[in-house]
Amino acid sequence: NYKLNKLKGSNMLNTNLGLSIDTLKQYTINMIDQCDRILDLSVKCMLNQDIEGCKKVINQDDKIDELREYIRDRSIELLALKQPMAKDLRYIYALGSIAIELERIGDYAVNIAEESIKIGQDKYIKDLIDIPKMYEECKKMILGVKESLENEDEDLAREIALNDDNVDSLYDRVQEDCLKIMNDNPQTINQGVNLLFIGRYLERIGDHTTNICEKIIFAIKGEMIEIG
Repeated sequence: NYKLNKLKGSNMLNTNLGLSIDTLKQYTINMIDQCDRILDLSVKCMLNQDIEGCKKVINQDDKIDELREYIRDRSIELLALKQPMAKDLRYIYALGSIAIELERIGDYAVNIAEESIKIGQDKYIKDLIDIPKMYEECKKMILGVKESLENEDEDLAREIALNDDNVDSLYDRVQEDCLKIMNDNPQTINQGVNLLFIGRYLERIGDHTTNICEKIIFAIKGEMIEIG
């Protein structure tokens, strides 16, 4: 009877652990949604030169920070109280790490809004073609990691990570265009620098999303890989 009760207790612990990890996963997916929304708003306000909207972006980042703290605290609790093994341990570690990456993505969305506020209502020095394309690629990656995490799809995570090359190529074009305009007309330098920063922040969002793909693969397969 003692052995039977002990076994029952062990099974209950594992079930509780599974439920707790599922809850943590749902909070992480919620955090991905928040990052998707704040990036959408940030880029939309930049393109429309909506200064008040940019200020709202800055305020919305608090929600992402709160989710990051919640996921961090629950991860520590799970590790300390449940003493998980194997895949459960990897999954908890990965979700905590993914939350850090998502927090940085939220920060970069805020940085884009801050650069847009600096530009204000001044006419753009160039047609914004490649920056919106960078945003579209980043959004595609963010939605991809959400699907990959939801479905534990390792192949999709690998595929999404490769999209970062498209973001990098577009950033190279943004740099080239801005630097040429700034060189031809020194009066464009201030805004040129703002646009270069915006491009850089989108490029970093692509990098952090790639890092999330690597962590999803680690959670599923136990492989520590570096893509790109």
